Amino acid sequence: MEQVIKKASVLIEAIPYIHAFRRKVFVIKFGGSILDNDAIRKNVLEDIVFLSFVGIRTILVHGGGPHISNRVKKEGLTPEFHEGIRVTDKKTLKIVIEELTKLNQRIVKEIKFLKGDVTGLKGNENILHVEKRKASKDLGYVGTITNIDKKALESHLKKGHITVVSPMGICGKKESHNINADEVASAISHSLKAEKLVLLTNVQGVLRNPEDPESLISTLTVAEVANLIKLNVIQGGMIPKVNSCIEALNGNVKKTHIVDARIQHALLLEFFTNRGIGTQILKG
Repeated sequence: MEQVIKKASVLIEAIPYIHAFRRKVFVIKFGGSILDNDAIRKNVLEDIVFLSFVGIRTILVHGGGPHISNRVKKEGLTPEFHEGIRVTDKKTLKIVIEELTKLNQRIVKEIKFLKGDVTGLKGNENILHVEKRKASKDLGYVGTITNIDKKALESHLKKGHITVVSPMGICGKKESHNINADEVASAISHSLKAEKLVLLTNVQGVLRNPEDPESLISTLTVAEVANLIKLNVIQGGMIPKVNSCIEALNGNVKKTHIVDARIQHALLLEFFTNRGIGTQILKG
């Protein structure tokens, strides 16, 4: 009986959060190796379906880097990156499109199995407009977002559909371009003035000491993030994640989160409990 009462208490704790977030937009980015783990993916999608059921308008942006790299190698090509961005020639672009389309379809199918209403956007719907990304080296068919068809996204959300977005855009010549998934999530959250941008990852969040899991920093401001980068506390792959959060906050997103997707029902714990489990980054 005590366990049953405890479950009821958890639901009661969630009520003010559910009330505050109804009809608000959450943008969630999910990618990397965690996307390929069946158990983790199921937990994440269960949470996202729950968010939809309580009235939160949810956009899920997925990556697909490991899938693409594996396929590139199978085709006898060598994956090439420059400043963290995949160099995408014509052959690689074909692989990127095929692999991201398969991932998008799989995620949509699994959300439907969980009884969620869902729309999958694979990149050919002319919603994400890009120009060729400038860099110190020619990156090929890699884009930087110039415009987002906000009304098209909102039309899916208003129907109550979880909207699954592949990180592909169309340039002025109607050619497909690969886009960094973090950039897509940040730009969409900015365009829709989202309540939250959430980056799902395979680490707890920002740690004061990477060797000490007890050193998780639960809340940071933009100024504190800049200082921690200077002190080399935030380093490596965490830097682009916190920078995506800062860009979103500068675009009037209210709050950003870095959350460990390996924790069962991490999204529900982060949003609907008083303590949370990841790192939230605020403007100030």
